[in-house]
Amino acid sequence: MPVYGGRPFRFEAHCERLTRSLAAIAMEDPHTRAEWRAILGELIARNGGGDQYVYWQVTRGVENGRNHAPLPNIPRTVFAFCAPWPKPPPGTLENGIACITAQDTRWARCDVKSTALLANVLLRQLAVEANAAETILLRDGELTEASAAAVHVVIGGEVRTPVNSSRILPGTTRSVVEELCARAGIPCRAARVSEAELRGAEEIWLSAAVREITPVTRLDGRPVGTGRPGPLWTKIHEEFQRYKRELMDQPW
Repeated sequence: MPVYGGRPFRFEAHCERLTRSLAAIAMEDPHTRAEWRAILGELIARNGGGDQYVYWQVTRGVENGRNHAPLPNIPRTVFAFCAPWPKPPPGTLENGIACITAQDTRWARCDVKSTALLANVLLRQLAVEANAAETILLRDGELTEASAAAVHVVIGGEVRTPVNSSRILPGTTRSVVEELCARAGIPCRAARVSEAELRGAEEIWLSAAVREITPVTRLDGRPVGTGRPGPLWTKIHEEFQRYKRELMDQPW
């Protein structure tokens, strides 16, 4: 979860996804919203406030022995840390990033936010080996998402993002993009995106908590659109920065 100026960004959305993901694997959230607010607020304060990000997770807890069935109702383990806000590599916003594509080999419940990320890690490694920033995933001839980000595609001046399903993690920053498009008067909808549409897109963006909204300017070695960050991305990036400033002094 991003923290801007000491204020968590989209706290409620992150908590909502945590609670929903826990329920999907037969666990209750061990804390109320108020308790999470107190825990994370103290953690952020102890780490100096300012711009940073918070990572937190809940696991089932510790049971004696080895058991493949769901564990009994034992105290859950909660782990959290803060880290400095990661600045994008030089030139990212001016020039965009390169991505590759790969077949989506992950499990059938990608909508659950979990630590079971081996497939994502291996797919991301493909990008590292190709000197690219991210791997964009395809399944059955359609775009799903990236190994660690949502993917937004501009086609005919309209922003399209694949429909949320069990194949896609519902991104908190994705929902911000949708809201900002509405504010900026940019057509935006959730819709299927074929591989051909992805490869012929005018613009491609990635959105993720610690990446914000990043322009993709090369895909599998070929330029996306003009090969430069596009005008709609520029508009949304500016809207995002403005939105962050608007929230700075508001309660979270």
